[in-house]
Amino acid sequence: MPERDVIIVGAGFTGLVAASQLADAGLDVLLLEARSRVGGKVESTVLTNGRRVDTGGQFFCRDMPQLMALIEAHGTMPMMSYADGDTVFRPPVSPAEGLALWHRVDALREQMIATDPHDPELAGLTVAAWIARQDIPANVAQGFLRLVKGLWCRSPEEISFAYLASNDRRITNTHWELEMFLAETMHWLAERIAANLDHRLRLDARVTHVDHSPGGVTVGVEQELFSARRLILALPPTISRRLSFSPALSDALGRALAAWGAGNAIKVHVTYARPFWRVDALNGSVMWQEPQGLYACDASHGDHAGLVVFIGGPLADDWHRKSNGELRTFILGLLVDAFGPEAGQPQEVHIRDWVADPWSGGAYSDVIVELDAADAEDVLNHGAPPVYFASSELSPSFPGYIEGAIVAGKQVAARVFSDVRQGVATPWQE
Repeated sequence: MPERDVIIVGAGFTGLVAASQLADAGLDVLLLEARSRVGGKVESTVLTNGRRVDTGGQFFCRDMPQLMALIEAHGTMPMMSYADGDTVFRPPVSPAEGLALWHRVDALREQMIATDPHDPELAGLTVAAWIARQDIPANVAQGFLRLVKGLWCRSPEEISFAYLASNDRRITNTHWELEMFLAETMHWLAERIAANLDHRLRLDARVTHVDHSPGGVTVGVEQELFSARRLILALPPTISRRLSFSPALSDALGRALAAWGAGNAIKVHVTYARPFWRVDALNGSVMWQEPQGLYACDASHGDHAGLVVFIGGPLADDWHRKSNGELRTFILGLLVDAFGPEAGQPQEVHIRDWVADPWSGGAYSDVIVELDAADAEDVLNHGAPPVYFASSELSPSFPGYIEGAIVAGKQVAARVFSDVRQGVATPWQE
């Protein structure tokens, strides 16, 4: 007989939430995490000034209800991101011109969302190919491609248009997605959830293979074996496909896992003695049209002054191949150009390179790069019980975000509980 009800692999927000829900419902749960920490693509570090900052997922907005409820349940309050003043645009344009361009790009995004997913004319298109079909000014086209590289962190020449349109339909916020953050860090929230799991969580537990049959599963962690009636792989698809399965997964599942490519992202936190940009009535945000895939914003709070610079897509992949010293010089040069000489005098520059991360594949999320894999998400969400796949990438709401990870965790927990208890309604749905 299997020794547990459920084993969950991956202690990001999806795995943490699924484990918490199932444990609270009375199931015997074991959560295995390859890293020495929880959080997945959410993590933190302590700077030399003693301030703890997020080096992974950080920002959110009020339109993300599951995350907002989780934050409230753990007794903390969000900080509002600083938004007073003007955004800097590069190449330089007036704030009015910059915002006008952004509205044109946003309108194009709405046009993409409104496309018919069953239109045969869109089959097999990349995002770049779809843009090339549009009768729009060159700067709008480039602005949209920059947005794709910055948010989905992969080249528009690779990303499936059908996938991106479907993905973006599920990102439904009306408020700025960088509206809030936690002073304690988002990683702190992941740690609070993990603390309640106690002995049900094992860190440094690197799963290498999965044996499965209708009666249950056995997973290998170095020299140990663990068995359960059900298995949840709370991992990005690019990480799940690295596991060895016996018997091999179906051809459909194999193709669905192979359809994804990891996002490429680097997050740079630049600490200063003061938020000097505010003196010039600037909000700390910089939007670069070139090079594409760059964005900066104010991450100051309390007595801590700092800017976060995000590098996404091919540009992140390029800088991944160079030294941190070269990247530091590059970033400070951009900030000096945007804000003036004081931007070149930081107290600290912390670089977190997520490209090819061994346990998450990349950031912010995997994206579909196989142009004919229209059913990849559906196939993975269906899974092959007793093996279930769950991750933010597969969420019906806010895929690729922490909110999406929470939704995915709750969704898979409800399904697994029902399967284990043979159709009994979950306690949290009663």
